[in-house]
Amino acid sequence: MSGGGNGNGEWLTPAERRQQQLEQLQISCNRAYKNVPFYRNRFQAADLSPQDIRALEDVRRLPFTERRHFGEHYPYGLFAVPLRDIVRIHTAPGTGGSLTVSGYTARDLRMWKEMVARALKAAGVTADDILQIVLHPGLANWGRDYKDGAEALQASVIPLNALHISKQIMVLRDYKTSVLITTPSSAVQIQELLFSADINPNEISLKTLVLVGEPASREVRKAIEEHLHVTTWQHYGLSEVPGPAVAYECDGHEGLHVSEDHFLVEVLDPQTLEPVPDGESGELVLTSLTIQAFPLIRFRTGDRVRVLAEGCSCGRTLRRLEWLPDRVDGLLVIQGVKIQKDQVVVRVAQTLGFSPERVSVHLVQQGGYKALEVQLGMEERLFSDEIKELERLVRKTAFELRQEFGVPVEVRLLEAPSVAPGAS
Repeated sequence: MSGGGNGNGEWLTPAERRQQQLEQLQISCNRAYKNVPFYRNRFQAADLSPQDIRALEDVRRLPFTERRHFGEHYPYGLFAVPLRDIVRIHTAPGTGGSLTVSGYTARDLRMWKEMVARALKAAGVTADDILQIVLHPGLANWGRDYKDGAEALQASVIPLNALHISKQIMVLRDYKTSVLITTPSSAVQIQELLFSADINPNEISLKTLVLVGEPASREVRKAIEEHLHVTTWQHYGLSEVPGPAVAYECDGHEGLHVSEDHFLVEVLDPQTLEPVPDGESGELVLTSLTIQAFPLIRFRTGDRVRVLAEGCSCGRTLRRLEWLPDRVDGLLVIQGVKIQKDQVVVRVAQTLGFSPERVSVHLVQQGGYKALEVQLGMEERLFSDEIKELERLVRKTAFELRQEFGVPVEVRLLEAPSVAPGAS
């Protein structure tokens, strides 16, 4: 496979890169057109066929794929291979009441293992490391991918598990973890709990912290590094499909190298959908080049980035991006899991048995991490003579939302006038 585990894909010349990407783009478009009715119909509506893709710039003629399309073609409508060739099926929250279902062939999983291993290797991970994965359940698929990638480097892996954060800290200390993979929010929480437990960072073996799921500012990273005596590395990925380490930092720590041997990158103005000049911010749009089971054609990620055009000191020729904190859409990002407010409202209505008149959905800060807070305005259908029954309903709603999205959730009842009608 081009750009495989030997790392050659990181060092191609610009001419080699363009030729490789064009060949893989043509193959990917052809596979999607032949095997996925959604893509065939979209191509035909645009009066296009795969044979019309003769240069990389021709990708701009292709229609976009958006998150809503995943739910509209639930469960297997976007698969490009027979189910007998699928060896892993992953489910993530979708839009509205739908789920996002993605599949992987054995070749896809090998490719992903190589990509993750390459990203970890760039962070200095070796066979001498003990690597611990601490992610919320909503990123369980990333836990598997990071386990596979780290094992490919022969590192010792403590895989993702359901231990409470306090127990994770005990494992981190007692097992002599040297590499930790977690979200920036969880890293801050771990830092605070270590200090509150009177554990000196010198007592632990941690040296490398790989931050995933959400962008971390230089200020946050610097504070974590100073408090925990570690070096931080940022990885970028997609929580729905197909996985982590789509882009990763080298030891230059100046932007994230995109795995261009596996993805074609566009950075577009979210209003005009035209390319922005290098150095200006825009929406990241990705087209998969090597994925078999679940090809992505011009997927609008909603993430805001800017291209760093100058060469990197590490010598890699993969393009670099700066991952910016604000999104171009209204999605909430909690511990790396992307959630639409409408999804939350739908799930609340399903739990309550009716659609509440007034509901507010937003993020709140709880200590070192973010949580999803749902505020419900009091209305007649919520009233009960038994206060315990009302408390039970609130607990049940919070539990169902935690089960649905795999993130911390708080549900509060407020006087109706203080909550705006509909999802806000």
